Amino acid sequence: MSVEQGEILRGGPGAGVPDRDGAHRSLSRPQAVGVAIAGLLAALGVALAPMESMVATHHLFFFIFLLGGLTRLAAAMTPLPRHHSPALAEADLPSYTLITPLYREAEVLPELVASLAAIDYPRDRLQALIVLEADDEVTRAAARALDLPSFIQVLVVPPGTPRTKPRACNYALERARGDLVVIYDAEDMPDPGQLREAAARFAASDARLACLQAPLRIEDPGFSLFLPSQFRLEYAAHFEVLLPALARWGLPFPLGGTSNHFKIAPLREIGAWDPYNVTEDADVGFRLAAAGYRLDVIHRPTWETAPTTRAQWFPQRARWIKGHMQTLAVHARGPVPRQPRNAIALILTLAQSVASSHLHGPVMGVAIALALVDFLPDAAFQIPPHDLVLYFAGWGAAALAGARGVMRAGGRPKALHLLGMPAYWLCQSVAAVKALHQFVTAPHHWDKTLHTPRSGRPRA
Repeated sequence: MSVEQGEILRGGPGAGVPDRDGAHRSLSRPQAVGVAIAGLLAALGVALAPMESMVATHHLFFFIFLLGGLTRLAAAMTPLPRHHSPALAEADLPSYTLITPLYREAEVLPELVASLAAIDYPRDRLQALIVLEADDEVTRAAARALDLPSFIQVLVVPPGTPRTKPRACNYALERARGDLVVIYDAEDMPDPGQLREAAARFAASDARLACLQAPLRIEDPGFSLFLPSQFRLEYAAHFEVLLPALARWGLPFPLGGTSNHFKIAPLREIGAWDPYNVTEDADVGFRLAAAGYRLDVIHRPTWETAPTTRAQWFPQRARWIKGHMQTLAVHARGPVPRQPRNAIALILTLAQSVASSHLHGPVMGVAIALALVDFLPDAAFQIPPHDLVLYFAGWGAAALAGARGVMRAGGRPKALHLLGMPAYWLCQSVAAVKALHQFVTAPHHWDKTLHTPRSGRPRA
């Protein structure tokens, strides 16, 4: 199919500010007042009682660190959910829509099309929508040059704001014909049987099941650079350990940015994705939970590539942290605090993650500085035993979750990667500074992650 045959140019999606609450409003008035008061009290505390303020920050950080460590320890000890949904007969498979929003992804488009073409699903019930921006002529030209399978259609989103992935997804959702819908990213290589597994699970489950998250697995890049190895370890802990545990505990969780399979009716019922939220995936998971739906996980993975350079990793991480701040602010003023299970999940995931990202670097930096001050006069220093115990227990729990995740994904954990985790946490605190700045100055700006074709990646 040519792009001209599949290309649709219609009215723009989501013009104007949405009626519902969302990330178009960073903070409500009470939240803004509360943040201002907290900032003022913190400034006064530092000015009038610096040592007491430092001790208070220290205790807050280690409470958050302990909470995160205990959550990961419990998750690592939780068996995977066991689901044995019988495969659906060919005639019973529902119609499926695949939405893949792209922007400046001409280089990886051929690999994406090949990955979509490899999916094992009846073509008469499969609709794939590759969604491009109106000003992305390079990717549009690349699409025109490809011989697209008949089930793949190219949509062009008319110019508008905000320029975000969820806005493009909402535009495509208006044109989706499937009973089920899944989101894939430019660099994704989904397991060919993933759609069949999701369809069978939905068919065997109750009506409250609205979304299934497939595990995202980072391909071994073939070399042991710091960022790719830590990114792979982080994804393994998150998608192979934490999310399955939360699902087994009956708690909602922030969805990944891709490979989330939705029943289309509940997704439309909640208003689909928030176009102003730069982690629309995390937001929509809690939005579904707040509406009474539940989330779960499936086993067949989607393979992704890891960022290999700081220029790739840093903006992506800052966007994620900023989006989690947006999502936390929105749901903290919504119905979630009045729903105990959802509130617990929000604290264990987004609140803990945002707080640790911002506190880890400063607290560890101060701790190192104080240790040096203590060490220099007599070449000896005293570290409170409970601090050491808590630190190693927290790191040990995170390392256990990471190692277990790597093994569940079929890999072998490496000790050097596990030992490098604290340095990676410090890097996240640097990204958190940018995230906080953008949350105030450019909350809806989407930092683009650059992807490179698998065929062009270096190998050791």
